[in-house]
Amino acid sequence: MATATSPASDTAFFGHPRGLSTLFFTEMWERFAYYGMRAILVLFMTATVATGGLGMDVGRAGAIYGTYVALVYMLGLPGGWVADRILGLRRSVFYGGILIMLGQLSLAVPGAKLFYLGLVLIILGTGLLKPNVSAIVGELYGKEDQRRDAGFSIFYMGINLGAFISPLIVGGLAQSPWFKGVLEGMGFNPATSWNWGFGVGAIGMLFGVIQYRLGWKHFGDAGIHPSVPPESEEGRSARRQLGRGIVGFLAVVAAIAVLVQQGMVSVETITDGFKWVYLALVVAFFIWLFAGNSWTKEERKRLIVIVVLFVGAAIFWSAFEQAATSLNLFALNNTRNSVFGLTFPSSWFQSVNALLIIIFAPIFAWIWLALGKHDPSSPAKFAFGLVSVGLGFVVMVAAAKASANGVLVSPWWLVATYLLHTIGELSLSPVGLSSMTRLAPDRVKGMMMGVWFLAASIGNLIAGGVLGFYARFTLPQVFGAVAGFAIVSGLVMFALVLPIKRMMARAD
Repeated sequence: MATATSPASDTAFFGHPRGLSTLFFTEMWERFAYYGMRAILVLFMTATVATGGLGMDVGRAGAIYGTYVALVYMLGLPGGWVADRILGLRRSVFYGGILIMLGQLSLAVPGAKLFYLGLVLIILGTGLLKPNVSAIVGELYGKEDQRRDAGFSIFYMGINLGAFISPLIVGGLAQSPWFKGVLEGMGFNPATSWNWGFGVGAIGMLFGVIQYRLGWKHFGDAGIHPSVPPESEEGRSARRQLGRGIVGFLAVVAAIAVLVQQGMVSVETITDGFKWVYLALVVAFFIWLFAGNSWTKEERKRLIVIVVLFVGAAIFWSAFEQAATSLNLFALNNTRNSVFGLTFPSSWFQSVNALLIIIFAPIFAWIWLALGKHDPSSPAKFAFGLVSVGLGFVVMVAAAKASANGVLVSPWWLVATYLLHTIGELSLSPVGLSSMTRLAPDRVKGMMMGVWFLAASIGNLIAGGVLGFYARFTLPQVFGAVAGFAIVSGLVMFALVLPIKRMMARAD
């Protein structure tokens, strides 16, 4: 793909390329829409119909949530493919933003009629936008540019600025008795407060799309053209494959909708089947990736490192993303939602991690630069991130024991957990993004960013599945299992640091 013109000389945005500011705000608004919805989605599905929810049991809500978020991140892979071969990075992000906005508008319609349509539109839109906006960030820097990790950390601040603001607004609208009273006073059904929350996400995404289109002139040459020339045979073949893929996807969605509507299959059956099919497809993809392409020796070494980091990231996200599932319900049912005399909606806990990211991201960015040659390697940062997220669940084991017999525990238990999770996230996530853009072969850069988000997809699928154990095991057992798995995985990653470093050095 083309690279931005003179990236080394562009320092217009706090020492970084000016295009980073446009991508900063694009991702901020997309994350505003996503994290606002994420903060209330499980709560909305499990709330009673009388209070405006869908009246689902916890297990079913968890299965739907896990499948939905898994697909959100899974579609990053074909989204990267579409960018590489058909649309280019720049237009892929633009069209993805429009689809996300339409999906949020669908969720804003009261009742369950457009609920699943909204989820599908957000899935498709995020698949186009998420991997490709990150790939454009990578293209603003040369591969040896020392600003790269710091640039991704700044970009990550934009993500978390949106993630911090949105639960406060969306959660406040959805759960606040004050806003329900406002709706009632205006003649609206107060039970529709959930839908008003989703509608704010649509407005945020509209702002994001507008500023992105106005600001993409600052990208230089980054993301203009697909890596495959449209007039080539490969380009024409890609368009034919995309057409067949769209038809097949719509056919599958329509068939599932009919089967569920007629009562021939349950949602639980579909989500359970999806898990196994999905895992099989992931394995098949990696087999194809290694066997079906004419990689050079250097490229194969890079791909091996990517696979190792992929596994570490998937394990990390399976623990971290409990924030929207088990930790979200713990905040609702087991936590005293008040501090310093102020009572607040339980969904506001979803802003804690983002606030901590905003505070600590610049510190971590400075640390990576200040360390220079002593900067820890990417696999070492991954290992530390896994151990840190595991320690967060050690805290939750203690909180769960304290909440026995219906006792509402202090909110500071969750704050302490989110602090440890934030430290882990800053050690792993921006570093992972940077590593993918550095290690990915040029001809599949967009696809490899999709692979990175595929790890988050698997992690979220597991996170949703944990809710299936929520009612069958005690909370200390559930949180203890998550803690143990994450910490042991981190220790294994520490043991692999030196072999991975040697492989990365040979690949470079």
